[in-house]
Amino acid sequence: MNFDNFIVKKKSCDKVIALAGNPNVGKSTVFNALTGLNQHTGNWPGKTVGIAQGRTQRGEQGYVLVDLPGCYSLSSSCAEEEAARDFIQYGGADAVVVVCDAACLERNLILVLQILEINPNVVLCVNFMDEARKKKIDIDLDELSRRLGVPVVGTTARKKEGLEELLAAVEGLADEAWRAHTVRPYDAADAAEGIVRFNNPNYAKKDRAIDKVLTSRITGFVAMFGLLMLAFWLTIVGAEYPSDMLFDLFFWLEGHIVTLFNFLSAPAWLTDILIFGVYRVLAWVVAVMLPPMAIFFPLFTLMEDAGYLPRVAFNLDKIFKKCGSCGKQALTMCMGFGCNAAGVVSARIISSPRERLIAIITNTLVPCNGRFPIFIAIISMFFIGGIYGIGATVLAALLLTLIIILGVAATFAASAFLTKTILKGQTSNFTLELPPYRKPLIGRVLARSLQGRTLFVLARAVLVAAPAGLIIWMFANITIGDLTMLAHTTAFLDPFASLLGLDGVILFAFILGLPAKEIIFPIILMTYMAEGNMLLEFEGFYQFRDVLVENGWTWITAISTMLLTLMHWPCSTVLLTIKKETGSIKWTIVSFIVPTVLGLAACFAFATIARLFI
Repeated sequence: MNFDNFIVKKKSCDKVIALAGNPNVGKSTVFNALTGLNQHTGNWPGKTVGIAQGRTQRGEQGYVLVDLPGCYSLSSSCAEEEAARDFIQYGGADAVVVVCDAACLERNLILVLQILEINPNVVLCVNFMDEARKKKIDIDLDELSRRLGVPVVGTTARKKEGLEELLAAVEGLADEAWRAHTVRPYDAADAAEGIVRFNNPNYAKKDRAIDKVLTSRITGFVAMFGLLMLAFWLTIVGAEYPSDMLFDLFFWLEGHIVTLFNFLSAPAWLTDILIFGVYRVLAWVVAVMLPPMAIFFPLFTLMEDAGYLPRVAFNLDKIFKKCGSCGKQALTMCMGFGCNAAGVVSARIISSPRERLIAIITNTLVPCNGRFPIFIAIISMFFIGGIYGIGATVLAALLLTLIIILGVAATFAASAFLTKTILKGQTSNFTLELPPYRKPLIGRVLARSLQGRTLFVLARAVLVAAPAGLIIWMFANITIGDLTMLAHTTAFLDPFASLLGLDGVILFAFILGLPAKEIIFPIILMTYMAEGNMLLEFEGFYQFRDVLVENGWTWITAISTMLLTLMHWPCSTVLLTIKKETGSIKWTIVSFIVPTVLGLAACFAFATIARLFI
């Protein structure tokens, strides 16, 4: 692997420092704290699935920091661990900072000793010293430094403690005195002997008690179901009023914008396109998407930082093995809840090429953030009518949880099918580290979830929604013969769509929604509401139900739409990511076909059976 064009130095005298370590030792947190960047961190293995770089300065000396993927050994065949090994060996690093967890130092030292064989310029960063103190774990850093012959610095990276000392140690590596008394032990146990003292032998008792519940064969799945439902309930309850307020704000602004356009004597066609086409679609996307994402993402990030997601992988490992995959696919599936493209990229943590492909192909069967508002809207409109207060929100959360479980079941089924057909092979074993439970830092959780997820996804949706609004307006106002382009298109799609319990408008919206799932439901509503040269006004969220019912929606249409939302082709961003990760048009096409066929089959089967009972 050639790293010559990868490192970007601001000055020729900048030194390159590699950050290495086991998964989940706070490596990316050290990177962020030193560089001021926002590399995604989380309390579970496999978070860093690429190589990131940033820069920091100490006095006159500049440093380029390279955050490597977490690895347990330099002899692994995993693609990500190979990347870490290759950079340490051939990347031209002037020094390597190896980050370790103070609570499990002995296990981490295995990697330290391997790196010392390749590059003697090593600084050992013992992170999470605050947790070690709380657990009454004493570590003799000076003696460890003497034994290894390298500087050893204790840090608490998330509180930015010890980082200045860490950089000072890196700067001091030029002093040969560090290697004057080197005692290289044969194994990590020798290096750690007498270094770590556990003054409280029951320091992990609380974590083990929690794990007995969260990883049990019975209570583990109950806990997963309950936590997921709780997150959805909080999302539904918290999103309702902000959505209504945003609707009121945007359409209050619309009136003033129209007044401004009239004052400027803007042409009627321009007003219609920009206000009743583009602006209204944008307003709907923001008003409906922003509140649920702003609530769900922080909740998901809290579970991430607390260390719960590896427990999910542990619980699902046996099921995935029966389907011919492994529990690491559960971690990629969890990433898919935020964005399926991120889930595809995170499949790099799976060492088996066959199982990695299975994870990539099936990842879109887990609903990403762009589809949650669709589920919430349809459930609220069609399945909690006549129920008010907390009962309505609990029922909505329960139904949404069942939809997610259906997506997970579809993932199992598709994985098993691929294993028995085009991706036959033996299931590999893997070691999954269950990290200690940690108290999340609320400020960091909010900042990362709102900036790194919510605003990023919303910005993408807005960029796609604007041209979509323009297309809808054009289709609704350009006439061919006696009908508009919109009428021609939806009429053409109607026969096939009706077999699926849908109509031409819904199918048209899914096709236009290829760039981003977030715009599908706004397109459905705005297409129905298109009349003449403008889109009808509306007064509130629940008025949309009347629009849908007037256009022939029934409970069959609602469920079929949710089924197709859950299972259909990936968005364009995910398809491009799959092509990049697999390097294959073939597997990109397979990734398009598998969820599409599943979704169409599910809709057809449901609609056919449901109509028998009408």
